[in-house]
Amino acid sequence: MAPKADLTERMAGWLTGRWRSFALFAALGAVAGTGQAPIGLPWLSVAALALGFALFSLVREPKAAVWRGWAMGVGYVVATMFWIVEPFFVDPLRHGWLAPLALFAHAAGFAIFWALAFGAAALLGRGRWQRVLWGAVLLAAVEMLRSHLWTGFPWALIGHIWVGQPQMHLAALLGPHGLTLFTTLAAAIPAAMGSRRAALGVMASLAFLALPVPYGLWRLGQPVEMRAPLTVRLVQPNAAQHLKWTEEMIPVFFERLIALSAEPPEGAKPDLVVWPETSLAYLLAPGNGTAQVVADAGRGAPVVVGLQRRDGGVARNSLAVITPGADVTSYYDKSHLVPFGEYMPGARWLGEWAPGGLAEAAMSGFAPGDGLRLISLGEGIEGVLPLICYEAIFAEEIIAAPRPEWILHITNDAWFGKIAGPYQHLAQARLRAVEQGVPVLRAANTGISAVIDAQGRVLNSLALGETGLLDVALPPRLAAAPPYRLWGDWGVLALLALAAMALGVARARSVPVDPTPSTD
Repeated sequence: MAPKADLTERMAGWLTGRWRSFALFAALGAVAGTGQAPIGLPWLSVAALALGFALFSLVREPKAAVWRGWAMGVGYVVATMFWIVEPFFVDPLRHGWLAPLALFAHAAGFAIFWALAFGAAALLGRGRWQRVLWGAVLLAAVEMLRSHLWTGFPWALIGHIWVGQPQMHLAALLGPHGLTLFTTLAAAIPAAMGSRRAALGVMASLAFLALPVPYGLWRLGQPVEMRAPLTVRLVQPNAAQHLKWTEEMIPVFFERLIALSAEPPEGAKPDLVVWPETSLAYLLAPGNGTAQVVADAGRGAPVVVGLQRRDGGVARNSLAVITPGADVTSYYDKSHLVPFGEYMPGARWLGEWAPGGLAEAAMSGFAPGDGLRLISLGEGIEGVLPLICYEAIFAEEIIAAPRPEWILHITNDAWFGKIAGPYQHLAQARLRAVEQGVPVLRAANTGISAVIDAQGRVLNSLALGETGLLDVALPPRLAAAPPYRLWGDWGVLALLALAAMALGVARARSVPVDPTPSTD
């Protein structure tokens, strides 16, 4: 009697249709995104990735693998990053029509990285298990690549699904890309073992996923540094983006910021008051009326404000400290700007070759600062790493700066909508706390403002769309710097290299015969 075909073999014929396979892989990519905030179902993400790898194992031709990888990438990006259309609806009559085009271009472009991983895996792997494991390694590698190319965009990385879970603490060893490699390998194990050993493969995958849990629980009990208590007031004015810069609402939001800053505390008097990114819409100069009003609202505490300013003829997205005496100190200028949002890539070229109107618009963006650095926010508030909005997503840039006492993150997440973007941004701030072993305090214009301890736990927060303040005690930082703080991404690069070498040796020793059915 002929052996009974396994499940993946029986599906091979059904998947021969290009558009049917596209729909299935895109759907699996979308389900793989359910582990990201705010849904937070990492186990469902792993299951979808595992099924994707199982079906991919049937694909022998690189061209067909590219198509399926691209489809899965499109589904993943649309499901996790659909919020990128939100800025187009701040002024929907002018820009709303661009939203679907922007989402399609974004998804199609970032899905190319998945297509490259799947295509290369089909080319390099001889047999199912090799294709699957190559796919897991290369998918983690291209996720790392897209975090760096063209200024990088490490948003909704696969490894981010573990934020809030014990596995998150693996980032203290290997950073966000180590989390991604851990996830893709776990998802690949059942497919690599084959559907005839499906139960054993699932058990092995679950055991692998459980490996970081004891380490995560151990980290929660690590000793912390004792220091003088510091109370910080985080102010959330809830200024809607479509109203924020209107002439009639600018004074309304300013008065709201002043009132929240000056409100008497219920507990300890704040030692520092923090406003969000670009919260100050007025000109700020030492000793001028605006600085004095802000200083008075601080009631003897320095006030950190986010603002736009002119510096030597160029615009900056900045953070500044206003002292109780109304002096302006400790400027920090955002250094990692958002392409197309805060500056136009190729603006210098446009300035030379484009028509006057376009050139002028292209050159009117912000200029970057000199890079991340520690600053003082007032007497006894030293060694703080300021991050403005988007800068909080770049783990590798943060570890290049000296280890701070704590991280201050000011942001305006009103651009990101109310469904997913702000929650994903907060999740990445939590991961930065784990990687650095330091607390993160976050002031967001429309939310989510939060205090995050050095283990990545949210201790207190203001909900999205809420007007209010938080008076919080600064949590301590961990006494010992996490290993990722010391060796950065070299650890995961070494693991990727070792995995590639092992698979290369296996390929060299294997016979180039693949009897499995193909969906090509």
